[in-house]
Amino acid sequence: MRAVIVSEFGDPSVLKVGETDIPTHNPKQCLIRLHACGVNPVDTYIRSGKYPKLPSLPFIPGKDGAGVVESIGSEVHNVKVGDRVYIFGAITGSYADYTICNDSNVFKLPNHISFEEGACLGTPAFTAYRALFQKANGKSGESVFIHGASGGVGLSAIELALSAGLTVVGTAGTSIGTETILKLGVKHAFNHNDPNYLQEIQALYPKGFNICLEMLASTNLSKDFQIMPSRGRIAIIGNRGEILINPRDIMSKELQVYGVALLQSTTEELKEASEYIGQCLEKRQLNPLITMRYNFENAPSAHTEIINR
Repeated sequence: MRAVIVSEFGDPSVLKVGETDIPTHNPKQCLIRLHACGVNPVDTYIRSGKYPKLPSLPFIPGKDGAGVVESIGSEVHNVKVGDRVYIFGAITGSYADYTICNDSNVFKLPNHISFEEGACLGTPAFTAYRALFQKANGKSGESVFIHGASGGVGLSAIELALSAGLTVVGTAGTSIGTETILKLGVKHAFNHNDPNYLQEIQALYPKGFNICLEMLASTNLSKDFQIMPSRGRIAIIGNRGEILINPRDIMSKELQVYGVALLQSTTEELKEASEYIGQCLEKRQLNPLITMRYNFENAPSAHTEIINR
């Protein structure tokens, strides 16, 4: 099969297209014939070698994708051969024609969702659900501020929050980004590259928000402390380095700060998330947005774009 293969950690140029064997699965796994794969920022961290847990070289990057079930293990009962599915947590990598996935990470894809759209679902939608509901305990009638709402997780979080009756406010780094999230239904959109955006937010929302979903804590966490009210809940989804904070900012407001790591989800939590996401897909309350399309040969460009946008 064709795949993108990483033989050494480094910059995007280490992503090389090659041929490798189709992987085999155990009794609780599925072989998926992929029609599309998703690209996430974490893929770039792993490729560069700057991630806490790294795969052995060589490896095929990617965790998300969508396609058709090619074969299943003897203990798999949630899908059958021929089913249209989307996945996350691909064991053998998703930048490939085929991948192996545990049955608990394979989900049926509604007919009205394309494979390309399905490939955008896995990590973003499940991370958004985990942050919003399983960590920050979001409820109907509450407000959520999404600090970096125009990326994959942010876009999913907007639609999941709206489907549950929350009011959503968000930021993006470009005018196209702010327009995109406004079209999805956020009440107000701010450009976080505007030097006065925090003051604008505080002027419109002097009481702050019940929840903050933070996509780049290494840049924004101390800012979140300023705009969140007493007992506000902050879920940290993304980070790219160390940050110096004053713990008194948390203490004085009794803020609750949660770390979000999708891989820490239990089987029961994944089932809960998949059921809610599936309902939103069927009701067309969750509509994956494709922002980039690349073939295998252009994987380096995909990695450059997703980390710099």
